[in-house]
Amino acid sequence: MTLNFRPALASDIAECIQLRGLTRENAVSAERLAELGVTQASWAAQVSDGSLPGWIAEQGQILGYCFADVQSGEIVVLALLPQAEGKGIGQQLIQRAMHALRQHGHQRLFLACSRNPAVRSYGFYRHLGWRSTGQLSGQYDEVLEYLFSDEAGTSQVPAN
Repeated sequence: MTLNFRPALASDIAECIQLRGLTRENAVSAERLAELGVTQASWAAQVSDGSLPGWIAEQGQILGYCFADVQSGEIVVLALLPQAEGKGIGQQLIQRAMHALRQHGHQRLFLACSRNPAVRSYGFYRHLGWRSTGQLSGQYDEVLEYLFSDEAGTSQVPAN
């Protein structure tokens, strides 16, 4: 079965919420997401209105996804099932999100990531050129930023 990348649809959100609870190092349950104000209805509405576009990697089921906030330039979430790790899927997903944010005029992107070097995401984002801002998010994660290297936005982010 072929691995497919595509834009996320509002109808994908229930499966995305389920997948978020199955990730290996940063699982968040549907209940916890709801406590944070993220429900299937709220997330799907943001996908539908274009304010929170996302990209899906699927192979018979959703293996991972990445969503970005077009207003702020934030990579909101990148999540993969454990069996999808280490295959370049996360990198392809985040590159799609980064490209979309660049197309919306953002020259600086940001995200929150674990400060613990033992957590996979710590090295993953740094390997892709993200750098620490020295700031912490409200959840005590480290805020990383990505600065496009030229005005045309042709740094390491492919257009696909």
